[in-house]
Amino acid sequence: MTTGSCLCGAVRYEVAGPFDMMAHCHCSMCRKHHGAMFATFASAPLAGFRWVSGEDQVVTYRSSGDGRRMFCRHCGSVTPTIMKEMGLVIVPAGNLEGDPGIRPQMHMFAASRAPWFPITDALPQHKGYPPAFGGGEGVARPAPPPLRLGIAQGSCLCNETAWEFSGPPEFVQNCHCSRCRRARSAAHATNAFYKKEQFTWVRGKEHVQSYALPDAKRFGQDFCRLCGSPVPRVVESTGYVVAPCGPFDSALAVFPRGNIFASSKAPWFEFTDGLPQWDAYPPRK
Repeated sequence: MTTGSCLCGAVRYEVAGPFDMMAHCHCSMCRKHHGAMFATFASAPLAGFRWVSGEDQVVTYRSSGDGRRMFCRHCGSVTPTIMKEMGLVIVPAGNLEGDPGIRPQMHMFAASRAPWFPITDALPQHKGYPPAFGGGEGVARPAPPPLRLGIAQGSCLCNETAWEFSGPPEFVQNCHCSRCRRARSAAHATNAFYKKEQFTWVRGKEHVQSYALPDAKRFGQDFCRLCGSPVPRVVESTGYVVAPCGPFDSALAVFPRGNIFASSKAPWFEFTDGLPQWDAYPPRK
């Protein structure tokens, strides 16, 4: 039995398995909804799935005619999607506890990956859906806003919230701590750190909901209450803004400098990017 939960713990579930598929998805919809550079999903027979608590706390956002995106209304973590017509449950692997006994088998929508975040492993890559899923390139998305020199732009999945940063971030890093994995419902978070004065809301600030993890000094997640997408979070105590990189519509000029909390990585994820690894925060320069 494999268990999973959202960041705040309101939504909990069990999956008896066995898991029959695990894949990384790089489509822009997944990147925005998870706030991560890619999402990782595992599928299992629906007959072995059970909500332990919080089913009534799950919000559904219809991202397309047939697409549904589920998230916790309190913390924004992505929750499982029930596919009754196929007899399957699709679970975000970042929220699973322990080793699910399966490893990623492929990359989907590799053609949609962020150009500044390369795929570095040897798994098969599919431009859109893999042949087993019928192929095809999925749902057409609106064109991103025109690029502006020196401005990094981002928006949520439903496009009701949007923001921009002037100039490059001070640094970008991948974080593998269990908090970040649950918050992003992904293998890891990739966050850009900007100074507060670089940040501007373009629209939709009134749609932003904040969740602060109890007993944590600064950890929390801000997200669009309409679609669940993580959005930039201002940390007043430090004067910095933590920006989830998945929702950016513009390419970032700064690459991740390394992997922090590497010893806490998901058991199903392997490092192949060649970047430095630290068991906690990197040493101050």
